[in-house]
Amino acid sequence: MANIGNIFAFPYALGLWLRNLAYDKGWKKSVKFDNVYIISIGNLAVGGTGKTPHVEMFIKALLERAWRVSVISRGYGRQQPRSCRFVEVNSKVEEVGDEPLQIKRKFPQVKVIVDRDRIRAINMLMALPFGDVPEVILLDDGMQYRRLIPTRQVTLITCDRPLSKDSLLPFGRLRDLPSQLKRADTVIITKCPPYLNDSEKQQLKNANRIDEHQKVFFTTVRYFDPVAVFEQGNNRYMYSHEAILFTGIAGSSQLRHHVSARYPRNYHIEFSDHHVFTDRDIRQIENFADKHPQAIVLTTEKDSQRLRRNPLVHERLKERLFYIPIEIELVEDESAEGLFDVKVK
Repeated sequence: MANIGNIFAFPYALGLWLRNLAYDKGWKKSVKFDNVYIISIGNLAVGGTGKTPHVEMFIKALLERAWRVSVISRGYGRQQPRSCRFVEVNSKVEEVGDEPLQIKRKFPQVKVIVDRDRIRAINMLMALPFGDVPEVILLDDGMQYRRLIPTRQVTLITCDRPLSKDSLLPFGRLRDLPSQLKRADTVIITKCPPYLNDSEKQQLKNANRIDEHQKVFFTTVRYFDPVAVFEQGNNRYMYSHEAILFTGIAGSSQLRHHVSARYPRNYHIEFSDHHVFTDRDIRQIENFADKHPQAIVLTTEKDSQRLRRNPLVHERLKERLFYIPIEIELVEDESAEGLFDVKVK
């Protein structure tokens, strides 16, 4: 089946190869900025590697090191994808997208801009008043944006789906050729168990054909207690033995496992990534919640951005609706040396 898939994926693979060759040979021009340090954080697969939480990890670490940081995101799923705009804490999710809004609400001091034209966005950031001009720009999901040459390319690969066991779309989840991993300065293996021994780390490096010159780090997801989405949230639901989880993300298995460990009776309603919740969807969630009146209703922090100001959410659901915060951490005994280094000219 894999061989048949490779045959049918050949036109897509050829198109990717020709596009990358054009940039590698200089037939298509790329832009490099020497006056700002640009870290591109991306992947070779579609969704599920944890780009946004890793961007947040970099923001936190860079702010602790007193760098002025800005973030550029495409703002996937917004209504006017060709527009360029700064994200504010009170922006509408329809205008800026769920992930950029989440980042801005977590780090209000950070300039966040959404634009599919990343070069235009960089120029806008660099034209800000002197005290607001960033020293470091984080490019969210920039692996395939070949028009720009970042100062550093960070590429994410999930622990449970190495490149050697994946295939190009539509037969697998790869949206780019595995060989493009060579462009990464840093590779992060994500969604790992909290601890990996040296042998397990080496196996993951081999399975992804990581070169010796590339820096490799291993991260895990840390889950926190649920947080009420609305101010009328009743914390007593946190102590229930029953949970209803609904998600609009790519790759929810690890989250479902976490919820199952904490809530013995649990149910999952799954939507597509970046799902826009309709009246019908919310009625479905509320009707299911009515059948389980003692259950806490859980979602992801990203999905909660689409619900905070949604007039379709009734009061009875607001009391029970919580999101599960997460943070990215290095696996136990893993050193962060070199991961957050910035060298500004």
